[in-house]
Amino acid sequence: MVKKKFTDKQKKILDVAEELIATKGFDATSVRDICSKAGINVAMISYYFGSKEKMMTFLYQYRVQRSKESFSEFAETIKEGKAEMQMKEIINYIVGLLFKYNYFHGFVTQEIRVNDFIKDDLLDFYKICVSRLEEIIKKGIISGVFTNAPKSEDILTNIIGSTLFVIRNKNFYELYLPSATEANYLSEAEKKVKSNLLQTTFALLGFELYV
Repeated sequence: MVKKKFTDKQKKILDVAEELIATKGFDATSVRDICSKAGINVAMISYYFGSKEKMMTFLYQYRVQRSKESFSEFAETIKEGKAEMQMKEIINYIVGLLFKYNYFHGFVTQEIRVNDFIKDDLLDFYKICVSRLEEIIKKGIISGVFTNAPKSEDILTNIIGSTLFVIRNKNFYELYLPSATEANYLSEAEKKVKSNLLQTTFALLGFELYV
């Protein structure tokens, strides 16, 4: 399937929308807010996206495409490092990405089920992550720092599944973050999730030096 490409004008609008939604939330961000900051007419939202709700779906797809590119670039910058360092950085990167864009999760769940463009973009992103994780695991086995070789797709499933569970179940997870407040819940939860995933992943890899 041909990938959805965005025009420069669409990208500008989506960048502005993302900035506002990240700060104010989706419900508190009006079409007029977006248009005012982007310097466009309100009718342009309907012209390019159909509606504010549809724009959120386009924004999610745009974010997935950009995240895929940024992940590939990031992974490339650390590929010469030791396997254990790469694994730690990749885990922290993916978890950080999911928490940073937490406002997407749940909003477009239904759209993902029926939108082939989004499904394809997500699949590409997951495959890139799995491929990179597999390379790191092989490097660790060859160098002797990893004694086990779990499936890279299972590691990615643990990372994404654990992170999304925490983001979507705040009322449960906050019970185990007694020092967290309404304002800092996400940052405290992110720290705990990263720590847990690093411990469990390195245990699966048989890397005993990790603390």
